Amino acid sequence: MSELSMMVTITERSKLTTFLSFYRERQVPVQFISLALGDKCVFASFVTDEKWEELRRGLRRELQIDVPGMGIAFTVPLSSIGGRRELQFLTEHQNYQKGEESTMKDTKYELLVVIANHGYSDLIMDAARGAGAAGGTVIHAKGTGMEGAEKFLGISLAAEKEMIYIVVHRDKRNDIMSAIMRDAGMASKAKSICFTLPVSATAGLR
Repeated sequence: MSELSMMVTITERSKLTTFLSFYRERQVPVQFISLALGDKCVFASFVTDEKWEELRRGLRRELQIDVPGMGIAFTVPLSSIGGRRELQFLTEHQNYQKGEESTMKDTKYELLVVIANHGYSDLIMDAARGAGAAGGTVIHAKGTGMEGAEKFLGISLAAEKEMIYIVVHRDKRNDIMSAIMRDAGMASKAKSICFTLPVSATAGLR
């Protein structure tokens, strides 16, 4: 069964339109875009193994991503995702059926990523702390391909987003995700989607 990963693409801001068009043409419409220092932009999206292989071939052949200065793309396997409808929304146009969690089951910590409407990070962190989380980091982003939310979630989503990164102990993951989905999920104004990525090692956590 195909694994599901978060695909991260980093390139120059001047190439933003080129990359967006490339991904849309290959039916990966949902992208979360953040700006970075040095006139860079960062894309985050969600792909199956099969879709990643298709995209990687195209990135090399059509966009010459291997040429220095063009950019970089890589994938990180997902450990879990909160909500079946949210999963369908993020994997629209991809042949994916949810199976077992990521093979990296022996990790002690996971990176919990929450994507929410702009302005609700305090609500999300209050819910997370109430379930045992520590601090988090907020990154401003812009969402594209939000039209699919009407089909899978029955709601419209705002383009302006916040991505909140929280490192959580694996034993507390489900409680924290449940608290966020309860207090700041799709039934709230925050309209949060959350998922986790495996963390292989940490420093600075007590």
